[in-house]
Amino acid sequence: MALLFKVDDERGHAWKALFERHAADLEVRLWPAIGDPADIRYFAAWQPPEDLASRFPNLQVVFATSAGVDQFDLNQLPDTIEVVRMLDPGIARGIVEYVCFAVLALHRRIPAYLGQQQHRQWQAHSLLPAAQRRVGVMGLGNLGIAALQSLRPFGFSLSGWARSQKHLDGVQCYAGNDRLADFLGQCDILICLLPLTDATRGILNAQTLASLPRGAQLINLGRGGHLLEPDLLDALDSGHIEHAIVDVLDAEPPGDEHPFWQHPRIWLTPHIGAMTSPASAFQVLLENIHRHQRGERMTGVVGRQDRY
Repeated sequence: MALLFKVDDERGHAWKALFERHAADLEVRLWPAIGDPADIRYFAAWQPPEDLASRFPNLQVVFATSAGVDQFDLNQLPDTIEVVRMLDPGIARGIVEYVCFAVLALHRRIPAYLGQQQHRQWQAHSLLPAAQRRVGVMGLGNLGIAALQSLRPFGFSLSGWARSQKHLDGVQCYAGNDRLADFLGQCDILICLLPLTDATRGILNAQTLASLPRGAQLINLGRGGHLLEPDLLDALDSGHIEHAIVDVLDAEPPGDEHPFWQHPRIWLTPHIGAMTSPASAFQVLLENIHRHQRGERMTGVVGRQDRY
């Protein structure tokens, strides 16, 4: 019985060392040195190969090395193989750090000041009190809740939107498509932390962006598939959206001619909002393997219909 990792070499060796130190009874192999395919019971990867089920006849669990599994084609995996997303506490910490950086930068008008610096312009702008800045989060799962909790000490007016009704202290919660426009209409800074599903793909489009107040700002930390990029460009160029911070794109990496590279009102980062760390994720993964071996339900099992 073996666990096969298909990750970059540095992380692969880090995972292997942790298992050798703390769980030597489970053999860990690193792609492409798979050995006998019949030995593989567990497979961990950002994106598995298309022939996964046929290549490994005794495969039982696929672990995503990410918080989401939209990069997986679940239709290629039989129902007998469970898919589990990574519940690495380090992912939540990374998202919290990025959210605080991005929201505070937009709140304090740092993009404008950096633009002024390029033109040798020394000019102060009035500061809006945090209590008057309305920050909304789309997606109220573990990451969305962590983001809202991290913003609470700054005194922002906080709201959240999800498919189903949630109740969070200090957060005005909206639910369902019929309340989406109401939610968007009171967001000065909108943060997308939704899972990518058929229902949420393209949710950041011309209609939803137009529902934001004029001069609103966008932070996309979900997936590139949430955002219709031409619609964001139109909203920025019209002045309806003041600035966007984008960490994820539909096609990564973008080509040299991608318009986001040089757009003066877009900050673009290379999908670094949060990254799985073997050191922080190891205990979660090991406990899930132990749960599976005991016949117990694992944490983070992905619903085939909901895809999260």
